[in-house]
Amino acid sequence: MQFQQLAYFLAVAETRHFTRAAEVSRVAQPSLSKQIRALEEELGAPLFVRARGNITLTPAGEALLPLAQRMLTDLETARREVQELAGMRRGRVRLGATPSLCAGLLADALARFHVRFPGIELHVEESGSRDLIRALGRGELDLALIILPLHSSDPELVTVPILRESLIVVSSMDHPPPTGRVSMRITDLRDRPLVMFRRGYDVRDATLYACRAAGFEPSLAVEGGEMDAVLRFVEAGLGVAVVPSMVLKNRPGLRGTPLSRPRLLRTIALAHRKDVAPSHAALAFRHGLMGYLGTLTEADLGEDLEVIAPPEG
Repeated sequence: MQFQQLAYFLAVAETRHFTRAAEVSRVAQPSLSKQIRALEEELGAPLFVRARGNITLTPAGEALLPLAQRMLTDLETARREVQELAGMRRGRVRLGATPSLCAGLLADALARFHVRFPGIELHVEESGSRDLIRALGRGELDLALIILPLHSSDPELVTVPILRESLIVVSSMDHPPPTGRVSMRITDLRDRPLVMFRRGYDVRDATLYACRAAGFEPSLAVEGGEMDAVLRFVEAGLGVAVVPSMVLKNRPGLRGTPLSRPRLLRTIALAHRKDVAPSHAALAFRHGLMGYLGTLTEADLGEDLEVIAPPEG
């Protein structure tokens, strides 16, 4: 059994057409058909029911399909690992990050990594922390910047805390500030309409929990937005929102007010699955990210953000 035969088998299984499968595989149709027949002879069973204009899998083909997919995926993983070992000229990092980090520190860290390893493909998934944790568990990401703590129902992850950040209240510069003070209490949000993130954002859960702990249910003016939408709704004067401090950068239409009593903090961690070792490319990115964080000064971070990443050995 050859890997190329399995690739041709998958192409036919996906297209349900020998000619289209040959086009996708960039091979002559007679050659593809010959390899499929050789695979069937070796396995001792037909893999397809060949009816005019209708190609379907036989029971043997249905049994082979997931095995062939796994074998070819493992082959691609092995190929990438070998290429990464050969000087890190090729490879891939699938990274998840929250929108505030994508708009803030992550861009510079990615740029530094790309300069050093231009052949490494960078795939970034931007989403809420809860969604990223689930994506890690499904194997769709190599690394993710998530918010701690984990829940008991979360997949088993290895987490390294790297940043601690304050949450603040943002309001429109065109509307009166939430209070006349330099900071706010959670109870000051009792009678103010809130613009709220969709489910999947940790900051949504943190805001609702803090309000309920203070004895009230917040009034929601708009609910269900992504980060950019929430900030735009606040700029338009629909309400205020509790957000990570770093999103205020380059947002002149927004005013930020610190929270106190209680102060809302969140810990950002770099995570990967416990049962899957990170690839060489992912480890190189982790090392580069830690090194980048080590170069940041208080002026770079501001008073609401603190680096807590351990030194890389």
